Amino acid sequence: MTDPLAEVVTLLQPSARFSKLVVGAGPWRVSRPDTGQPFYCVILEGVCHIAIDGHTPIGLVSGDFVLIPAVSGMSMSSLVPPPPGVETSIPVSLGNNEFRIGQPNGPVDSRMMVGYCRFGSPDASLLVSLLPELVHVRGAARLTTLVQLVREESLAQRPARDVVLSRLLEVLLIEALRSTAESTASLGLVRGMSDSRLAAAIRRMHEKPARAWTVIELAKEAALSRSSFFERFNRAVGLAPMEYLLTWRMALAKNLLRQTNGRITEVAQRVGYSSASTFSVAFTRHVGRSPSQYARENQQAAGQCLAR
Repeated sequence: MTDPLAEVVTLLQPSARFSKLVVGAGPWRVSRPDTGQPFYCVILEGVCHIAIDGHTPIGLVSGDFVLIPAVSGMSMSSLVPPPPGVETSIPVSLGNNEFRIGQPNGPVDSRMMVGYCRFGSPDASLLVSLLPELVHVRGAARLTTLVQLVREESLAQRPARDVVLSRLLEVLLIEALRSTAESTASLGLVRGMSDSRLAAAIRRMHEKPARAWTVIELAKEAALSRSSFFERFNRAVGLAPMEYLLTWRMALAKNLLRQTNGRITEVAQRVGYSSASTFSVAFTRHVGRSPSQYARENQQAAGQCLAR
């Protein structure tokens, strides 16, 4: 059976940038600008707050896990933050990728593992748009273990380190996304997959992306009326059913164009278009470049990487 969540995470090609242990001694606050990079953290001890642009601030306690697939402006602070306008000194390195923030000699009130990764896929933004903007999981023992494994592997210089890290991050992302309950998942694929009726239709779109699906056919797969399916899908995923299908087809098309050396007719057929010209129009409208231009640019980029 096709697993849409696994397909999206695998296509993202996650790899580790860095992972660190951070201890806080209040009051403290640290802010990060909009980076667009994936961020995750797990609280090992104590409590703190996290505030993300566009979302209500969240209180985090020991055992909590947070994943943001694409970081917008964000800040984290002690339970009682510094007064407004009071800046916290920059984190102090303790060695071995451990940092202390806040008071240099005060008692530690929080301890967390923090990590940034990157998505290697050239269409990362397209794929991330299918995921929740924020994942918050409480009592995440398995996720804590995975984050610890990522940290240990990133510190070690063992054979096949990058391969192991990429696989660990894939597992971490999938575990985080599937651990998110329907009530706490923000709009996206995860909430859609948590609805058994919608999940049936989403799986069918992923199993047969080339099929000429209609909303009526997808509603039948979900055992819902057309209007109920359309409204329920839109409310859960944040996209209309056919818009989701188009987004997935374009993600597949980009990946296929990189793998097939730009054989546009073949790619068009595999993602549901009857002709190369029809596919080219849809791809150009959605991506902003023609399929041939996209394939050519990626071949040039790959050649430059090999030449280094």
